[in-house]
Amino acid sequence: MEIGDQAPDFCLPDQDGQKICLDDFSGKWRVLYFYPKDNTSRCTKEALDFSESKEEFEKMNAIVLGVSPDSVESHRRFAEKNNLKITLFSNSEREVLKKYGVWRLKKAYGKEFWEVVRSTFLINPDGKISQIWGKVRVKGHVEEVRNTLKKMNE
Repeated sequence: MEIGDQAPDFCLPDQDGQKICLDDFSGKWRVLYFYPKDNTSRCTKEALDFSESKEEFEKMNAIVLGVSPDSVESHRRFAEKNNLKITLFSNSEREVLKKYGVWRLKKAYGKEFWEVVRSTFLINPDGKISQIWGKVRVKGHVEEVRNTLKKMNE
């Protein structure tokens, strides 16, 4: 997946179990971020940062959408516990994670395992990928995404 590519469409259940498609937001900027797991420190920080910036993103005609392999129920509890204001998609089958190339084999402490590589895709109103952040570090990331979107809207 590269900048300029058409973002693959998908339909997944959100934290309320409602099936929503990426193309439902056609005509808007989409900040599509992938994260490993609900209720872990960095994933919670990232979700809170995006939630706190929701209104700023909306002023730039953008919506924030998070995706992880956790269940709808896990997302619902995660969103309620942290008062999240963003949409979280459940991709327990991991097909979307694979389409976007964020489901990867990792090695740690001599063991191999599959995990989501924290990544963000900025998708323009026409559905094309405008920016990709791979192997995201949470600190300062939301601000970087916001600043990039501001520049693209100028």
